[in-house]
This record gives sequence, structure tokens and C-alpha cells, in this order.
Amino acid sequence: MRKLIYGMNLTLDGYIAAAGDDIGWSGPPSHELFQWWLDHEQASGLSLYGRKLWETMSSYWPTGDQQPNATPAEIEFARTWRDTPKVVFSSTIDEVDWNTRLVTGDAIAEITRLKAEDGGPMNIGGATLAGAAMRAGLIDEYVIAAHPVLVGGGTPFFTALDSWVNLNLVETRTFPGGVVLTRYETRR
Repeated sequence: MRKLIYGMNLTLDGYIAAAGDDIGWSGPPSHELFQWWLDHEQASGLSLYGRKLWETMSSYWPTGDQQPNATPAEIEFARTWRDTPKVVFSSTIDEVDWNTRLVTGDAIAEITRLKAEDGGPMNIGGATLAGAAMRAGLIDEYVIAAHPVLVGGGTPFFTALDSWVNLNLVETRTFPGGVVLTRYETRR
């Protein structure tokens, strides 16, 4: 059975994007934080995306290694991103590319099916998609890279839940710029 991991950069007050889908609060990550996310991506067997996050990632990473100032880690991330199998859940786009398949039907049924397969861990991203998986009790691990900024509103990392989810802390790490990464496993 595969592990499902939900992780993103977010503000200290819990938002992955400020009002108007503004992610400018995060700025470029430190080399150390970027390397952590690269290692995380390389350990993944499959990435699951909602439409908005897919559009953000696919607008840059297919050619991220060809940018004039790309660092070695960014070049490796772009290559890893292209090579990692991906599933996009959306009913509003018609096609996807770069080792990706599109699912337009029941996301929870498909995520449940994918979790039951053998393989490496799966990453899930996008507030709406991850929120649905969270409410269905499918998330096994949460990765929070909290940046020292308050934006007061926007797209929250966490969704409203019907019941409590108890977690165990498995990692805490501080990165340059005051970013604090915490990892929690769901207590089952």
C-alpha cells in the first residue's frame, strides 16, 4: 500500500496562496529548502495534482532546466518533475503532458485505488484536491514548510474536517530565512 503525502510551502497563518492566488509571499526558497523539496520529489513514485497547482507547475518546470540562471538543483528538479509519473484531477482541462494522465471522474475513488497499489509514496498537491483526500481520511503524512509571513487570508492549507485527525511529529527542521519545516504522520 502506498503512502499519501500532502506537503506545501505555506504562510505562518496557514495559507498556500494569499488573496487572488498570490504566491509572491514565498519568494525564492533558500538553496537548502529547495534541495529538501528536490529530495522529496525524487523519493516520490507518483504526484497527484489539482488543476490550479498543475497549471502553476506545468507553466515552468517542463523547461525549468533550460532557464539561463538555473542552478544545478533546479536543473535536477525539472528533470525529476518531467520523469515522475503524474495524475491531474480536473473536469475543466482537456489534455496534459509530461508523463501525466488526466482523471475527470471521482478523485477519491481513484486516489483510493492508487493507494492500494504497490509503489513508492505519492505526493498530493492543490488545496481542493488535498482537502477532499483529507476529509476522506486518505492523507498519511503532512509536510508543512511554514514561512515567516502573515497574509491574513487566501487559500488555506487545511480544510474543514468532520472529525479530529491525530498526528505524530516525525521531523522538525529550520531553514535559512526562518522557514520551519515540520512533518507529521497520521496516527491510525
